[in-house]
Amino acid sequence: MSVQSIAWSPSGAVRIVDQSALPEALVTRDLDTAEQVADAIRCLQVRGAPLIGIAAAMGLVAGLREHRRAARGVFLTRLDAMADLLGGTRPTAVNLHGALARMRARAAATTGDGPAVWERLSAEAGAILEEDRAMCRRIGEEGLRLIPAGGHVLTHCNAGALATGGIGTALAPVYVAHEAGRQVHVWVAETRPLLQGARLTAWELSHAGIPCTLMTDGMTGALLRGARVDVVLVGADRVAANGDFANKIGTYGLAVLALHHGVPFYCVAPWSSIDPATPDGDAIPIEHRAAAEVTSLQGRATAPPETAVWNPAFDVTPARYVTGYLTDRGLVRPPFAA
Repeated sequence: MSVQSIAWSPSGAVRIVDQSALPEALVTRDLDTAEQVADAIRCLQVRGAPLIGIAAAMGLVAGLREHRRAARGVFLTRLDAMADLLGGTRPTAVNLHGALARMRARAAATTGDGPAVWERLSAEAGAILEEDRAMCRRIGEEGLRLIPAGGHVLTHCNAGALATGGIGTALAPVYVAHEAGRQVHVWVAETRPLLQGARLTAWELSHAGIPCTLMTDGMTGALLRGARVDVVLVGADRVAANGDFANKIGTYGLAVLALHHGVPFYCVAPWSSIDPATPDGDAIPIEHRAAAEVTSLQGRATAPPETAVWNPAFDVTPARYVTGYLTDRGLVRPPFAA
């Protein structure tokens, strides 16, 4: 059974699985304000492009709860400030900005003062969550054909239940295959420097009873050359109009290796992750993160403190390396129109 990564608490707070605590402990946290949600996104307690968008929408509702009886102008001013705060947390994932734009549009289209607008925003955030769950299921069902009986899937980072409101994107076909009783095995790349593959993907697959094998990122070439891999499935934080896409750092190298060894390589993402306004991969903003993520691990130094560090969180895989794009609308090909 897959883990539920986000939900409403009985008090109306945003209840998350704190992904920074995994795999040592399964910890849930209730976030009552937009500021708390923004902090959770920045420090990767909440991560994964679809989940970030959901959390931001729900965080707006939670943060505006104490202002819901305000006059319309005051309420909308607070909404704009909170949306700006949440929108500045992670630049690469297009789902974050799409969810916030949708919430702003719903507020603008709703007449009345704070109570009426807050109620509509609450319903909209709930719809975003439910739509994501349905989207994950459709991706899983559409992608089932990509996994043969007894298939071996290679994935990178975490694009499963911990990255979405449902059963994931890249791992959704794996979950559907497992539910159907089909034997499936997943090779899990560790995903340095923050080990999302090791800490999150290996944990959630083991939690669901799905066989998996962990390896370091540097082992993928040897694996593709010498072991059986039927298909590579990876997620995406943003897909450009021409099919270039950004995903966790290390995806580009994996795509090159997969092409060299003749292994199908699929980008798996909801249609909402496709950004027709971004013409190609060069136009995707790439987040750079703190040097400490590279020079230390779990509080222990792994490099001299004065070492210069280059730490992009994502890389861009050109469309020419991609076998296909699996979305909730099925298998699609670029160019992607609005």
